[in-house]
Amino acid sequence: MKPCGPIPADFVADANGGLLIGSGSAESLAEQGTPLFVYDAARIAAQVQRFRAAFPSVALHYAVKANPYPPLLETMAALVDGFDVASTGEIARVAGLGLPISFAGPGKCDPELEDAIRSGITINLESQAEAERALALGQQLGITPKLAIRVNPPFGIKGAGMKMGGLASPFGVDHEHVGALVRRIIDAGANWRGLHIYAGSQSLSAEAIIEAHRAIFALAATIAKEAGAALPEVNLGGGFGIPYFAKEEPLDLEIIGSGLARSLADRHDVLRGTKFAIELGRWLVGEAGVYLTRIVDRKVSRGKTFLITDGGLHHMLAASGNFGQLLRRNYPVAIANRFSAEAEEEVTIVGCLCTPLDLLADEVRLPRAEVGDLVAVFCAGAYGLSASPAAFLSQPAAREILVRDSLR
Repeated sequence: MKPCGPIPADFVADANGGLLIGSGSAESLAEQGTPLFVYDAARIAAQVQRFRAAFPSVALHYAVKANPYPPLLETMAALVDGFDVASTGEIARVAGLGLPISFAGPGKCDPELEDAIRSGITINLESQAEAERALALGQQLGITPKLAIRVNPPFGIKGAGMKMGGLASPFGVDHEHVGALVRRIIDAGANWRGLHIYAGSQSLSAEAIIEAHRAIFALAATIAKEAGAALPEVNLGGGFGIPYFAKEEPLDLEIIGSGLARSLADRHDVLRGTKFAIELGRWLVGEAGVYLTRIVDRKVSRGKTFLITDGGLHHMLAASGNFGQLLRRNYPVAIANRFSAEAEEEVTIVGCLCTPLDLLADEVRLPRAEVGDLVAVFCAGAYGLSASPAAFLSQPAAREILVRDSLR
């Protein structure tokens, strides 16, 4: 037997023992067809409320790449202070929602930079060459571009699932060259917006994030002094993780908030007029999503029981272990229509694709399930459908819905 990750807190069963998502049963939500992603707006709102309580002096940006589902973005627009995007496609999804937008990512082509300049979007520059192209385009258009610099810092978040600093990188300008580039941008007459410093993602260590925040404050102050210029804004990045796998514990947000409050109080005088933001995606929406897929076959092969579903890695790649895992581990899963039942057997849950990579749960203990029963994969609200190879083998698309009726 192999363990599953922890089911996020507060998921409960209805009177019939089935999984509730918001105020509706998983079975009723799936009546119009599976596979299906369900996102609970109340869970997202509750996460935002927790953030606001822990970080009262810091703006909150939503990283659209985590989940760009349009109804979710509309809900998010009423909860956060800005959107961070990584493509013009993402810009198009949030452009009409009335919040400030910042645009990061290497390899921005000239039409993308031009669209951002015309739209008044802050561009997080990833290189000296990108800065020169943005300045030239602004001059050609007769529009003053809003420019910030993404910094490649000399440190990362210790233990992060993905390091975004402390190494050679396509992301951002190496920190030792940032001061000179700041002066170039200001001298060229651009609208100087500040720094974006992202050190890592998917961290479950409060102390590691606090340490990274302290280092970011120190680095930002050094850059400001080297440039001889104030920093209007500093995006501290994110990195807040959620527990996907067995033995992982939720991040202690309140301890991080206390640590950041100390960093704010102790910051160098050169940063006294600077506004700060934290950019979050996964932590806000990841645990709010559930992927539901119907069992279409049950078979035993050489003593091993397989539950075969109508979904798979083409919708939920991360649960298959093919989205950044070095060693495959099981996401939290359940039999949704028997959510309160005791585990009875060991099964392996697979999708409908013709590849052995299509594995949703391997050798897990669950209640007995038959054809027609419903499998729930949790932590599916971030890097789910939009991060999966939906066109692989030309299978049908998964549906998505946002449950709005359970706001707490």
